[in-house]
Amino acid sequence: MDVPVPGAAAVEEIENCWITLADGCRLAARIWLPGEAAQAPVPALLEYLPYRKRDHTVIRDEPMHRALATGGFACVRVDMRGNGDSDGLMHDEYLPQELDDAVEVIDWIAGQKWCNGRVGMMGISWGGFNALQVAALRPAPLKAIVTVCSTDDRYADDIHYKGGCLLNDNLAWGATMLHFCTRPPDPVLVGDRWRQMWHERMDNLPFFAANWLEHQHRDAFWRHGSVCEDPGAIKAAILAAGGWADPYSNAIPRLLAGQEAPRRGIVGPWGHKYPQVGEPEPTFDFIEEMTRWWRHWLEGDAETLAPEDPGYLAWMSESPESPDPARGVTGRWIVEPGWPSANLQMRRLFTRMDGGLCESEPQEEGVRSHSSLQTVGLAAGRFCPKLALGGDMPVDQRHDDAGSLVFDSAPLDERLEIFGAPVVELDISVDQPVAHVTARLCDVGEDGASRRVTFGCLNLTHRDSHESPEVLEPGKRYRIRLQLDDVAWSFKPGRVVRLALSTSYWPMIWPAPRPVTITLHSPGTFLDLPERRPRPEDETVSVAPARSEGEAEISFHGQSATTRRAEQDLTTGESLVTVADDDGGKHFHRHGLNTHLRSREIYRIRPDDPLSARAETEWNCRLWREGWSVEITTRTSMSADVDAFHLEADIAAFEGGEEVNRRRLSRKIPRQQV
Repeated sequence: MDVPVPGAAAVEEIENCWITLADGCRLAARIWLPGEAAQAPVPALLEYLPYRKRDHTVIRDEPMHRALATGGFACVRVDMRGNGDSDGLMHDEYLPQELDDAVEVIDWIAGQKWCNGRVGMMGISWGGFNALQVAALRPAPLKAIVTVCSTDDRYADDIHYKGGCLLNDNLAWGATMLHFCTRPPDPVLVGDRWRQMWHERMDNLPFFAANWLEHQHRDAFWRHGSVCEDPGAIKAAILAAGGWADPYSNAIPRLLAGQEAPRRGIVGPWGHKYPQVGEPEPTFDFIEEMTRWWRHWLEGDAETLAPEDPGYLAWMSESPESPDPARGVTGRWIVEPGWPSANLQMRRLFTRMDGGLCESEPQEEGVRSHSSLQTVGLAAGRFCPKLALGGDMPVDQRHDDAGSLVFDSAPLDERLEIFGAPVVELDISVDQPVAHVTARLCDVGEDGASRRVTFGCLNLTHRDSHESPEVLEPGKRYRIRLQLDDVAWSFKPGRVVRLALSTSYWPMIWPAPRPVTITLHSPGTFLDLPERRPRPEDETVSVAPARSEGEAEISFHGQSATTRRAEQDLTTGESLVTVADDDGGKHFHRHGLNTHLRSREIYRIRPDDPLSARAETEWNCRLWREGWSVEITTRTSMSADVDAFHLEADIAAFEGGEEVNRRRLSRKIPRQQV
């Protein structure tokens, strides 16, 4: 059943169209067509996600795809198998089934009468991931991609592990996907089959977080879908974009350096959002940027991508007046013709055992030992921030600095600008076989306020390999290289460069099984900063702010809210971090559906006991229209002892207020040097 929906004068919208795959599975698609496409076929753009085109992504889909269609491109937004209104079941992320389905969809699009046979693929996060992965399969119609906030390495830079440390987002994101997969299709589109489809999804739910935790090392599970494994596989042109506040920004310089296809990189100050709606500001007219990209690669319009367009465009932030990122960022745009850049040189700063950080290498040997409380990390914000407000972003670092081993430079005599990945090299010994180190680079003002510039985490058992970690020998000295996340930052004169090291970073990463004491040895511990010289081309960069592209046709039942709260029990010392989201409830005018989504994450730990760590998530979603209502609740939790992780989930489904399905999942997974 095709359901045409009137759109803007120049755009025809088809709210739902079925794409039937070779095995009979039907995928639900929403399509925006330029008015001229019926007479003169146009290039087409695919965005392919599990996130429910009917409701969840409408707010961003409608303005963006309508604007691109107005620019002359057919836009096709597809619900993946087992999600939204599509048939079938989802078993995990980025499986061969998902990618093979996408290839079929691309071939279907290329064969439509409104398409000229040339296809692009675009997406943010999941959609950015699979754009890269599908491009590596080389479907003939796919000529170019736009990948935003994605990664080329599913183990090194995804939401599961960081430096071999287990991220709490592995549980939180697993709970999110568990909840997404429990939501039913819309009866208006699929008819009486909706209830059977819903229960099939419930009865076949994968335990995402547990499945991912089964793979604690970089094995074949993670190599699949990591396009860095075969840099020559992608032939389609790559536009990679993201933000410094997003955890996937490291992939952009890697793609620029490692891929062979035509490529361009853009990094702004943003979190996990498309640049045209990115926070913190400044925003970026990414609709126009994509339009130019698509015209060049899908229409062959060489004038739209001038030779002087830089290979790498990046926002360089500078020392702020306030440590609160919600107050915005200051800085400027910079350009490099490609990456890696010859315009960089490493500036080495040595740690002194009196807490100093200086360019002259210490002549005397020394040692300094430290063991962090388990509560260090409360100022970190979310691993994957979306909003400048609500505690997503890291706040003043003085709390975490106080619980870390800190080394400070003298106030800078002149501006220091860095671009790339700082590296910390440690001459270190530890007292446990499993230990973590988190390194933070901070910009400290005269008032002592500390702003996190970038950071990195390393499970020291992964010091030589993520594939084959080895336990540490207590007391033995090791040379450790810890690479921090890429960044572009300008330290103003008078500021202090701070290196802070900690043995814990809760609630971002799960703690090692026992408290750890590290001992640093001097003069073998230092910080390398990728210092950049300003280029004349920086002065000529012109970046247009985002334009308003209109809004989706929805209204809100209430006020949306995001909060992040940290509390401490003064009797037990337990720290409690609560992250709560409420979308306020939405009404979709076009088809009358109502939704209300609420979630909460809770992280507990005592300062002296890593085994007291516990993470919990709760989700509640209601969908309703007159005469029909469903509700889904999910609860997940994780704890650990010295030997194993313990995960549990409880999922309940209600129709018309009556419970109609319940699943309980439980898994015990051995710890593998984590």
